[in-house]
Amino acid sequence: MTQPFWKMKSLAQMTTREWESLCDHCGKCCLIKLEDEDTGLLLNTDIACKLYDCQKGGCQDYFQRKKQVPDCVVLTAQNVLELPWIPKTCAYRLIAEGKDLYDWHPLVTGDPDSTHKAGMSVRGMVQPETRFQDIDWDQHIVEWPGEEDDG
Repeated sequence: MTQPFWKMKSLAQMTTREWESLCDHCGKCCLIKLEDEDTGLLLNTDIACKLYDCQKGGCQDYFQRKKQVPDCVVLTAQNVLELPWIPKTCAYRLIAEGKDLYDWHPLVTGDPDSTHKAGMSVRGMVQPETRFQDIDWDQHIVEWPGEEDDG
């Protein structure tokens, strides 16, 4: 029996189609993160990038996102392990760390909605940054499923 591509290839060896299929569409990477200036601790929020479709999930202008949001970080095989805010459940991070995908990942289940069904998606639970003029960030700090501290 043949192994799935993510068990046989490194991120750098993947085709564009394989690379794109790794995204489970959880939306966690599209959320605004806060960093504690004193400790460097990263905090997740329930506020999404202006391009994130908060109800359906996904970027509303994926191919032009960098033009519309200049500080949007495009993941690459070279930078995925250098970005501390990449979700712990992210397939790109897991593969880069030599781990397997979670059993709820769409490539494992064959169901494109399995991430949301497993409760690992932020779809329907976040608000766009454009909804606010002044944000009281303390009111929007959250811990998402799968992102809990290990210790």
